[in-house]
Order: sequence, then C-alpha cells, then structure tokens
Amino acid sequence: MTAAELGIGARVTGVTQRDVGEELWERRRLVKTYSLRGTVHLHPAAELPLWTAARQALPDWRERRGHESYGLESEQAEAVLEAIREALDGGRLTREELADEVTACVGSWAGERLASTWADLIGLGFDAGLLCFGPSQGSKVTFVRTDRWLDEWKEMDPGDALVEVFRRYVAAYGPITHQDFARWFALRQLKPNQARGLVASLSGELEEVEVEGQWGWIATSDADMPSEQPDASLRLLPQYDCYLIGCRFGRDHIIPERARSRVFAYKNGRFEGAVGLPVLLIDGVVAGMWERRKHGKRIEVRVEPFIELTTLHHRLLDAEAARIGAFLDTEVELSLEPLG
Repeated sequence: MTAAELGIGARVTGVTQRDVGEELWERRRLVKTYSLRGTVHLHPAAELPLWTAARQALPDWRERRGHESYGLESEQAEAVLEAIREALDGGRLTREELADEVTACVGSWAGERLASTWADLIGLGFDAGLLCFGPSQGSKVTFVRTDRWLDEWKEMDPGDALVEVFRRYVAAYGPITHQDFARWFALRQLKPNQARGLVASLSGELEEVEVEGQWGWIATSDADMPSEQPDASLRLLPQYDCYLIGCRFGRDHIIPERARSRVFAYKNGRFEGAVGLPVLLIDGVVAGMWERRKHGKRIEVRVEPFIELTTLHHRLLDAEAARIGAFLDTEVELSLEPLG
C-alpha cells in the first residue's frame, strides 16, 4: 500500500500520504480493488466501472466462462456471488468474516479458498464489480459492496470500455505494440487477434512509427510533438510502479544491461526484475535502486546508484528525498551506499 501511495506522491504535487488515505476511506474518490492482471490497484472511484467493464471484455468473461478459471460450475459461481452480495449488504467484513458468511450459505468447500490471502475465490466478486476493499480493521483488510461504498455506478459496454483503456495506454506509453498492451492488461488472457483488433478499431487515431528498427503505434496527436531534449529528471520510484510495469517498448533502453544484472542479484529482483524493486530513475532510465528504513520518527533513504552521479544529479536526489519526507510527513536522512 505504501508503494501505491508513493507512486501517487511522485506524480501529484503537494499531496501527502494522509491525503491519499482520506481520498480512499473518507471522501472515497479513490478505490482499492483487484484489477489488471489480477493484482491490487488504486483507481479513481468514478472510473472503476470503466476498468471493470474492460476486464469483462476478456474472452472467458465475454463467453460466460469466467467461472471456469476459478474451477467452478456455473451454479457454484452464481451461488458464491449471491452469498457475497448478501453478506456485505450490512457493511464491511474482514476476510475471515466474509469467508464464514459465504461458507454458511454455499458450503464448507468455499471456506479455505475465500480465506486465502491471495485473490483466489474472492476474485470472482472483484471480476464482477461486486466488492472492493474497505478501511482496514487493525491489521486485517476488510471488504465492502461496491454499490454501497461508491456514490454511483454506471454500467458500461465491455467492448467500448476495452477500446477506451487501449486508447489511454497508447497515450501514456506509446510507442506500443498490440502484444505490449495484451501483456500489460491481462498477461495471457487477452488473445493476439483481439489485441490486434484494438489497433484496427482506432485506425484513425494511431500512427505507426519506427524507433531504432522496431515498429510501434503512437497517438496521431503525438506525432508532431517537439523533439527537443526535456529537462533532466530524477525520481525515486517505489516497487511495482506503473511506469516500469507499463513501459514495454524499447525495454532494453529503460532497463540497460548494467542495471539488469545488478537488479537480478538483489532480493526479489531475481524473480521480478526491476519492477519488483524501488528504483532510481534518471531521465526515464533505471540508474540505481533504493530502500527506506524507519528509525524512530525518521526514515533513512539509502540509494545505490549504478552510474556516477553528476552535481546536478546530487541536487535532484536531495530534492527527491525531501519530497518523500514531505509526503510521509517525517524527517528523511539520505545516504549513498551499496544495498544488501
């Protein structure tokens, strides 16, 4: 959760961790839910119907075979969804409480799967847009019914929603290929023909470009963007940041060999690469990694650069550490040293 909060802090000037919490649990303009690739995301609450509908455009859901991916018969899936709907009608429940309520209705076979800390069976309810996360109860997560938690819910056509999500992906990450989008949106669930069809559906809005021998699509409105070099940038990004997850075109330049070899030798970087680690990003390229450690009321930010930092880099890094301190409302101590 802190990684998601820090990701917002890196993009919204002046926002704090407290602000993000208030948007989630008090004003409810953000919502926490299982979403793309079956992983936890934060979405603007007003856009949750868009993302839910887009995921329902995937073949399994569209062909009414979504229950099969959970190893259920159709009748079992409907019974689980109805039991979740009834259980959450009165308010929020912890994972264990929800599992007990649903098990009492559908049978003991569902209990262990609903209580799992992985999405597993409860993911069926997220796929349907039936529930989302509520405020934690101590160290335990809770779940609430989406139609009770959010002010309004507008049903959307799944096909139209998927096209809109594809349009946004091109705008944010272009140049892209249809395979890039398929892997980002749903890993292996989005079939190549369907992904290619999305390109065709926006034929009047896209332009094909060649970058160092590789062809990809960009929004036509971006084709005439000025080519001058932008100002130098430096960011300390949290693990699982959307920049690294979404940027797939020209990935060898974003995560160069020097960075890749060091990342793979450190903690879960061996399994997840740079995506699974907090990274130092310089001019859009992974140029180091970092970690934060809490010491009483202050936080130590330790950075391991993979390149020699210039005077400008040091100045930008000091500013970035100060920004993180302001976001977390705590004192930050910055150090440069190897990690692990």
